[in-house]
Amino acid sequence: MISALYTKTGKLGIRKYPLYRRAFQAAYASSAQAKPRVPLVIGIRREDKNRWERRVALTPSHVKRLIKETGARVLVQPSNTRIFNNASFERVGAKIEEDLSKADAILGIKEVPIDKLIPNKTYLIFSHTHKGQAYNMPSLQAFLDKNIRLIDYELMTDPASGKRLVLFGTYAGYAGMIDGLHGLGQRLLALGYNSPLIHMGQAHVYPNLECVSTKLQHVGDIISDQGLPDAFAPMVFTFTGSGNVTRGARSIFDKLPHENITVEQLPEIIKDRYNPRFKNRLMALQVNAKDYAERINGGGYDRAEYRESPDRYRSVFAQKIAPYTTMLINGIYWETKYPRLMTTKDLADIQRRRDLRSRMLAIADISCDIGGSLEFMSHASTIDSPFFYVDAVNSAEHKDIEKPGVQINSIDNLPTELPFEASKHFGDSLYPYAKALAMGNLEDTVLSNAVVCQNGKLESPHRHLEKDLAKAQGIRVADTRRKRVLLAGSGMVSQPLVDYLARSRDTEITVASNSLDEARSLAYQYPNTQATLLDISDHASLAKNVKDSDVVVSLVPAPLHPQIAEAAISNGKHMVTASYISDNMARLNERAKDASVSIINEIGLDPGIDHCSAMKIIDEAKARGAKVKSFISWCGGLVAPENSSNQLGYKFSWSPRGVMTAGLNPAKFKINQQLREIPSGALFANKFGSVPLYPGFAFEGLANRDSLQYADIYGLRLEDMDTMFRGTLRFQGYSEILDGLLKLGFLDLDSGTAVKHRTPFQFLASTIGLNPEECDRSKVAEILAERLNATASGPLVARLLSAFEEFGMLDPNQQNISAPTALDALSQILQSSLKFKPGERDMVCLFHEFGIEEPDNTYNVQTSSLVAYGDSESGETAMARTVGVPAAIATRLLLEGKVQTRGVLRPTIPEIYQPLLERLGHMGMHFMETSRNGAHNSLQQKMAWN
Repeated sequence: MISALYTKTGKLGIRKYPLYRRAFQAAYASSAQAKPRVPLVIGIRREDKNRWERRVALTPSHVKRLIKETGARVLVQPSNTRIFNNASFERVGAKIEEDLSKADAILGIKEVPIDKLIPNKTYLIFSHTHKGQAYNMPSLQAFLDKNIRLIDYELMTDPASGKRLVLFGTYAGYAGMIDGLHGLGQRLLALGYNSPLIHMGQAHVYPNLECVSTKLQHVGDIISDQGLPDAFAPMVFTFTGSGNVTRGARSIFDKLPHENITVEQLPEIIKDRYNPRFKNRLMALQVNAKDYAERINGGGYDRAEYRESPDRYRSVFAQKIAPYTTMLINGIYWETKYPRLMTTKDLADIQRRRDLRSRMLAIADISCDIGGSLEFMSHASTIDSPFFYVDAVNSAEHKDIEKPGVQINSIDNLPTELPFEASKHFGDSLYPYAKALAMGNLEDTVLSNAVVCQNGKLESPHRHLEKDLAKAQGIRVADTRRKRVLLAGSGMVSQPLVDYLARSRDTEITVASNSLDEARSLAYQYPNTQATLLDISDHASLAKNVKDSDVVVSLVPAPLHPQIAEAAISNGKHMVTASYISDNMARLNERAKDASVSIINEIGLDPGIDHCSAMKIIDEAKARGAKVKSFISWCGGLVAPENSSNQLGYKFSWSPRGVMTAGLNPAKFKINQQLREIPSGALFANKFGSVPLYPGFAFEGLANRDSLQYADIYGLRLEDMDTMFRGTLRFQGYSEILDGLLKLGFLDLDSGTAVKHRTPFQFLASTIGLNPEECDRSKVAEILAERLNATASGPLVARLLSAFEEFGMLDPNQQNISAPTALDALSQILQSSLKFKPGERDMVCLFHEFGIEEPDNTYNVQTSSLVAYGDSESGETAMARTVGVPAAIATRLLLEGKVQTRGVLRPTIPEIYQPLLERLGHMGMHFMETSRNGAHNSLQQKMAWN
C-alpha cells in the first residue's frame, strides 16, 4: 500500500487549498523538470475537550521519524496536560507554536471547537459526524462553511477487509474494564459487602498496563484465596461485541480467575449458585447477536438476514441473559436500524423482581452510544464522575451509590486514562498515513476513502448527511468547546453558584481565592472544577486567570470588583458580580461597551432578583398603558423564627461587617408624596417599627440607602409617584439593640478604636469606659443607663445586658481578639457568638408592592413576594442560595450568548430578567403575585415609621 503512495496527480480537489497547491506543484511536477519534493507543514493540535484529554495523535518518536523521513515541518501547540511535554517535541525538531495557521494539515484526537477551526485546512480527527450524530451536525456544517477537508480516523479502513486501521478501541476496552471492576467493587461495598474488587482503582491511577497487570494478579490471588460474596454468586460478566473494544476488555478480565460459560448454561448455573466452584472465580459470558436476536415471526437466526432486515428481529436479551448477569460489558457497534439490546422498560421489569436484586448491578458501556443499544443510557459520564445510576422503576437517575439503580460507566474518552501507551499504539497505526499526508499524497486509498467533505461539499459516500444537516438548521451551536468560568472568591455564597454551574458537563470552573485551602475545599466537591491561589494585587497573575476564562464571577469584597473588571475588559471577558454598582464600576461602562463586554452587577438577592421581579411587574404595567404611582420593596436575610431566640433576633449566614456598616448608611426615600432623608448614623433611631407584610411575622424595617435613584433605574418618573421606597427587614427589637450599640461606640469605624489582643470582656469595658478589674454586671448596667439616658433597671439596659451575655462579652475567659476598629472587633465577636448551629436555618423574605393606576383610572395594588428557607440538613443557607444561584444563572446566560447588551449592567432588562426568573422557577424559587383593588390596601397606609 505504501509503495503506491506517490503519484503525479491528486484527485482530492487541491485547487481551493493554496498551501497544498504549492506542495503538489513541487512534489508532483513532471520528471523533466526534476524539481525536489516539498513536504507539507503538519500541525498537531492541543486537545481541549476536557482536562483529562492527554492523548496525542503522534508521539515525539513518531514526529522525529516523520521529520527525518520526509523533511516535513511539524508545529505542535503547547500543552501543560499532554502526556508528552513540550520539550520532548522540541528535542526531536518540532516547533512549539500556538498558531497553527501555517500548517497545511492538522492532526488531533477529539472534536475541534467550531471557533477554533482554521479555514482552508485539512483536519484528521475523530469528528463523530459520519453517522449523522445530531449533536455534531453544526460542526459538520462548519467544516463545509470553512472549506475544510475532513478526514475521519473512523473511516480509515483496509480496502480489502473493511477493518479499521487507526483506532484506540483496544485501549477503550482496557480502561473501560478496569473502571468497571473498580465501580463494581465500590457498589458492592455500598450494598454492605466487601469484595476483592474493592482494591481496583480507576485506570488513570496506574502509570502503565504493567502496573495494571500486577494489580490484577493481586486481586486475582485474593479471589482465589478469600473468595467472592456469597450473596452475589455466581458473578456473571456478560460481554457483547467482538471487536477491538471487547477484545481489550476481555484481555483485562481474563487476567482474573474465571470460567467461560455459554448462554445455554445460565439457568443451571443459577440453580446451582451455591456450588463452591463459584466462590473463587468469576463467570465470563460472551454473547453475540445470535444469542439474543429473535425472529419476530418465528424461525431461526440468520446472520445475513439480520444485517439486511433487522426490523424482522427483536432483542430478548432482557429475558434470556440480563436476569443472570452481574455486570454487562457493552462493546457492540449499534445503529438505529437494529433492535435495542435493552429498553428502559426491560430494565424496570428486572429491577422490580426481588429475586433479581443481585443481578444487573453494573454496566460498563464502553461503546458509549447515548440512547443507543441501551435506551436508558442517557449521557456520557466523565473521568471525574465516572458513574451514575438508573432506577428505571421510579424513572430516576442519580449519583448516590447507596440508592437503588444499575451503575453505569459511560466515559466517552476512556483511552485517555492510559494516555502514554494509547498514544503510542495510535501513532504506530497512523504513522504510514501521516507520512503520506506529509508528502502531499492524498490519493492514497486509505486517506481518500476517509474524506467526509472537502471543497465545501460532502463526498459522495456521505451525501446522505445532507438531510441530517437540514434537520439541524434550527440548532445553533456557536461553540462546542468547554466553557470556562473563573470564580474569584470562595466565601459563603460560592457553593450554590459552583453547584449550579458544575451541573453542565461543558463547563470548567476555576475557584480562585486568597485561601487556597478554602478554594480546594470547595472545588474538590465537583467534577471539572479546580482551585488556584488568587492575589488581586498581582496584576499579571490576575490577567492570566481572566484571559483563560470565558466569564469571570467576582465574589470578593466589593471594593475589589473594579480591579477585576479592569482585567476582564482588557481581555475581552464578560463578568458577573452580586454587589451594587459603585462609582468606580460605573466609570467603566463606556470601556466595557467598546470592548464588547457585559458586566452584570447587582445579581444576587438584594440587589438582584428584587430588580428582576420588580421590572417584570413594571414592564407589564407599562405595556398595558398603566402608570406606577407607588413602589415599596422590603427585603431581609433573617434567621428562621424558630431559631431567633436572641436579643437581636438575628444570626449571621454572611459577613457581620456588611450588616453593621449597612446600618451606618444615610437613606433617602419618598413616601405619601413627602421626600424624607435620614442622615448617616441615624438609621436605627428612625426605623419602621411595624412592617405588616404577613400576620405571622413581627417585622420592623430600615430604609435602604437612596431609594429615589431607583425611579430612574426602573424607568419611572419620580415626580409622578406618591411613594418610592426600598427597605431592609428585621424582626422587631433588632434596631433598638443596634442603636444602643451605635451610641455606646461599638460601631465606630475610627482607627483610634483599634483592638489589640484583648478579650471581648476587655473590649466591652474599654469601649464603655470601665476598668476591667471593676467591671461587673451592675457597673455595666450603671454605665449603660448613664450613656443611653435610660434607667439601670429599665427594659433597654436589661436587653443590652442580655445581648452582651449572648455575645460572650461578659465572660472574662474568652479568647483574645484583634481588629482595626471597634466595629470590626464586634463583627468578629458576632461571627462567633451568633453563628448558625447545626440543625438551624435561615430565611429570606422579599416583598414588592406596586400601586398602579390603570388606563381606566382604577387603582390596583399588586404584590410580588418570595420567602425561602435554608436547608437545616445540608447546611445550605437561603441567603447563599438566593445570591449564588442568580449569579450562576447570569453566568450561564453569558456563556450561552443570551445577553447581547454590553457595558456595566443591572438585571433590569428583559434579556436578563426574563430567562433568569424562568430558570429560578425551575430551581423552586417562585415569586408569588397578588392583585387587589383600592389604595386603602397599600402598605404606604400601614407602615409605622418612628
